[in-house]
Amino acid sequence: MMPEISLNILDVTENSTRAGANLVSILIQANHSQDTLTVRIEDDGCGMTPEQVNQVTDPFFTTRTTRKVGLGIPFYKYAAESTGGSFSIDSKVGEGTRVTAVFGLSHIDRMPLGDITSTIHTLIVYHPETDFVYTYQVDERQFILDTRELKEILEGVPFSEPEVSQYIMEYLTENKSEVDQDAVL
Repeated sequence: MMPEISLNILDVTENSTRAGANLVSILIQANHSQDTLTVRIEDDGCGMTPEQVNQVTDPFFTTRTTRKVGLGIPFYKYAAESTGGSFSIDSKVGEGTRVTAVFGLSHIDRMPLGDITSTIHTLIVYHPETDFVYTYQVDERQFILDTRELKEILEGVPFSEPEVSQYIMEYLTENKSEVDQDAVL
């Protein structure tokens, strides 16, 4: 099992990019009054058939040809459900996929969120062909980063340009800190 939720987010989002997604939305929402941490990843990739959706939580099912098992989604599902949370996948061929994991926020078995800033930064910089809308919310505080807006401002300068990459990292770090205040996810 992956030791941090951010690594599960990376794994699921990499699946989205392999599925040809042009747009991936990532929501991380901590709600202390409901004691939940919700992670939703939604894409406009190729989607899955109902049969694939039913099989995707089976560790011995994978669409990849490089290996015979696919443990990412089954472990992610287990991690959410072991905290009293839930896990769901909704998908339609030609429309995309939505993966939602809800964790018990204060549950002793909830793994930490981990280095979500580096995870989001990595996705943005190394997948320039994909647009990302990242929403990070703790109770009523939130920030949103939409790479479509960044691309418009940068007028063709790539995210991998060192100054741009550093700016994105600083932007993510500062805004997460402001939203977190004293919260530790």
